Amino acid sequence: MARNGTRSLAASCHEQLHRHDKCKFLLKFKGRCFSAAMQTSDALRVLFPIFLGMVVARARQPCIPKFLRANAMVCVCNATYCDTVDPVSLPDVGNFVKYTTSRDGQRLERSEGEMIASSGVSGGIYTYDPTVQHQYVKGFGGSLTDAAAINILHLSYAAQNQLLRSYFSEEGIEYNLLRWPIGCSDFSTRPYSYDDRCVDDFELKCFELAPEDTKLRIPLLHRIMAHAKRTLSLIASPWTSPGWLRVNNKVKGKSMLKGEPGDRYHKTWARYFIRFFDEYAKNNITFWAFSSQNEPITALFISREDFPCNYFSPQHQRDFIVQDLGPALVASRHADVRLMILDDGRCHLPNWADQVIGDSAAAAFVSGIGIHWYLDPITPVTLTLDVTHRLYPNFFLLYTEACNGYLDWDAKVVLGSWERGVSYSSNILTNLNHFVTGWIDWNLALDTAGGPNWVDNPVDSPVIVNPLKDEFYKQPMFYHLGHFSKFIPEGSVRVALTSNCLFDVCKLKTSAFLTPNGTAVAVVLNDWFLDISFTISDDRVGYIKDRARAHSIQTYLWRRHL
Repeated sequence: MARNGTRSLAASCHEQLHRHDKCKFLLKFKGRCFSAAMQTSDALRVLFPIFLGMVVARARQPCIPKFLRANAMVCVCNATYCDTVDPVSLPDVGNFVKYTTSRDGQRLERSEGEMIASSGVSGGIYTYDPTVQHQYVKGFGGSLTDAAAINILHLSYAAQNQLLRSYFSEEGIEYNLLRWPIGCSDFSTRPYSYDDRCVDDFELKCFELAPEDTKLRIPLLHRIMAHAKRTLSLIASPWTSPGWLRVNNKVKGKSMLKGEPGDRYHKTWARYFIRFFDEYAKNNITFWAFSSQNEPITALFISREDFPCNYFSPQHQRDFIVQDLGPALVASRHADVRLMILDDGRCHLPNWADQVIGDSAAAAFVSGIGIHWYLDPITPVTLTLDVTHRLYPNFFLLYTEACNGYLDWDAKVVLGSWERGVSYSSNILTNLNHFVTGWIDWNLALDTAGGPNWVDNPVDSPVIVNPLKDEFYKQPMFYHLGHFSKFIPEGSVRVALTSNCLFDVCKLKTSAFLTPNGTAVAVVLNDWFLDISFTISDDRVGYIKDRARAHSIQTYLWRRHL
């Protein structure tokens, strides 16, 4: 077995000859020692993992860039090579670590610096104060749609593992949240539910998971769990229900449930959720949370007639929860799965919350509010998130879907777009600073056309798969997301980071956190065209004096105690 593994690694190194100027390797099989290293034209060295009875950890592997146009770059990964990030390690107290991603080519590049003791600093000062604490952080992640699973599985098995590790492992950006469509979404290849073989099946005797679940997504999820060191929390959402429960008698299209809350149609739909959780439990999969409907109102305004959507008004959702879904959940063995309302744009807040959890009977079954980013540019955050949090502080706010390229007139996949990465990090920073507890991207991976999507609704993704070359491309969006998911683990708390805001320092977008192990974290985005000098002040350990390069994002980490 060792000989086969050795030949495979050597063959991998030979493959790199086509992509690098030099590839040198030394093989000492009898001494149980094998090392392989390749040197690129810009003098970057890469240490490969080796398996000869024990695993030898590999050093950080840098990005292999592919330039598409000015200021547009992706990192190329394949079966034998993919850039990585080292597990987070911190220097002694009085020093800090910085991770930088920039438009000119840096990708989560690590550097260290020394904190200074003197307060005689220039530029704007940001004061880090962990005694002022706000919301706890649940985490960050993406969505394993049918389309994402199909694209991942179109790669070779080795390339698949590279992609999964990039998202979920300690050498990647360590997602801990995963959104999961219940049945089909628009990012499927067909409309379907889990009970399409029968009509008026109110006992759900014909309920069964689809091949998309059993052959694609569930096997991938088990592999994801094997790669992940952090605990993974799954969030489920339905797009549509069996056609015989809907007014239009079809799985596809924009419609609503037949009847009224409390009747057999609504009670059957409530039991449908429980059966879904039951079937997944048989596969050793449990869910942290779910929503009762994806985009219950905004989807009605989507131009595509076949788009799958069950329409709910807030009053309808409230009554369904009170009379049907809430009691069914509590009576099941899945009573600890958290129920979210809305799962739509923040433009519907605080009204939606007022109508649903403003009712004490409904509030007893609800834990949080799911939010989509699509109408954020026209909905003031202070009038939506801040007001909702003030009125309902015990219900978490979680962003459950976001993507670029969603408008009809948008270019769908724009490989290497720095601006689309900034749109992610800027939105995350804004919403974290207004009491949001986590942020979930849409599709984990799409093809070069932004699909597949059976209603002709392609979009962009942080990872784009090219199966013809057996490779995938990490976009700037991927690394912008990593500045949060990698360094702000579940259980962190947002803390105060206040600025004296002198002149151009106001251009910086920032947020700060304290992790469960006491690490201080600050994320700094400079989406301006000039460099900005600034200082982070921590009265316990000193000052970080630095300069944010134009078009860059940095995450700073430092110890506050021995």
